[in-house]
Amino acid sequence: MDGVLFDSMPNHAIAWEEVMKQHQLPFTAYDCYLNEGRTGESVIREAMWTARNRDATPDEIATIYAEKSAYFTMLEQKSGGTPTISGVADVLQYIQSRGHQIWVVTGSGMRSLLDNLNAVLPPVFQRDRMITAFDVVKGKPDPEPYLKAWERSGLAKEQCVVIENAPLGVRSAKAAGLTVYAVNTGILTREDLLQAGADKVFDSMQELLEELNR
Repeated sequence: MDGVLFDSMPNHAIAWEEVMKQHQLPFTAYDCYLNEGRTGESVIREAMWTARNRDATPDEIATIYAEKSAYFTMLEQKSGGTPTISGVADVLQYIQSRGHQIWVVTGSGMRSLLDNLNAVLPPVFQRDRMITAFDVVKGKPDPEPYLKAWERSGLAKEQCVVIENAPLGVRSAKAAGLTVYAVNTGILTREDLLQAGADKVFDSMQELLEELNR
């Protein structure tokens, strides 16, 4: 979702950095990209341990996450909504034209997810080919989300390719035993994604499409 289908990470990074600063918790935009895919609660707990060597209280977690969510919503409204990642529509149409299954594996818990996807991207998504926060106990970097998608697909692992943009997502897919093509759509380095285990790294969806066309 974030960083693969939608270009939402810049506003997530701004919101996290600003709200963490208000609570005297060091957290940069780069930290946000490195932690993409982790739950908000986990991000706050780790930041609190790093800054104060203690766990965050339930009230602190609730307060910080609510403030971050409100700030993110304000930024989205101010910018007129979230654009899609450049070139991703062409990638989706190419994959569909070859008759391949398209799965979404996301930590999102948005119940309107399918409607939102099919409203702004090619209508290639199906509700029974989505693994969301409601379907798993453990999120990324645990392999559970990608294992569920693979198991339900009925395919062999060597027939599957995961498209990711975040180190935690790469680690999740590799732990599930799958091939991972990482597209660096944010501010990370190629090394960040390679070190996480990506099999190949591309600088854009256009580069990925060229690879798929070979």
